[in-house]
Amino acid sequence: MSSNPNYEQDEYSVLIVTGSNLRAEHADRPLAYQLQNSIDQLTYELDQPAKSLVISDLWYLNAKSLQNKPMISIGGPGVNAVSAYLYKYLANALVAENALVIQMDPSLKDLRACVWGANHKLTINALDIFVEKGYLRDFLTAVWAQNHK
Repeated sequence: MSSNPNYEQDEYSVLIVTGSNLRAEHADRPLAYQLQNSIDQLTYELDQPAKSLVISDLWYLNAKSLQNKPMISIGGPGVNAVSAYLYKYLANALVAENALVIQMDPSLKDLRACVWGANHKLTINALDIFVEKGYLRDFLTAVWAQNHK
């Protein structure tokens, strides 16, 4: 751990937030680590700096210093308090039969996103679409642009 008391703000470009209940820890946390690997791969391919960190919704909601960081929430409103909060504030970038949802600001000025499905399999599908259809690339491009202002 860094000796800098604000290490959360200084070291991490993107936070990946999962629920903190048993279902989320079992099902969504491994997906968050897959997303972290995808972020690492894109940052390497595009030669851009980005460091991500997987954390729980409770940690995120109780640490105000983290709430101004770019963030991707994995898991639906029933298992992730951050997704439950943001559900009414973020635009739907993709909704498939009310079972698979990607929420994010289309202008990417608000660098928060939620990726989830009505069940675990649909959350996996939503995350695959988020990565494969360029949502993640666009999100990271906006993060890099913000960091170079």
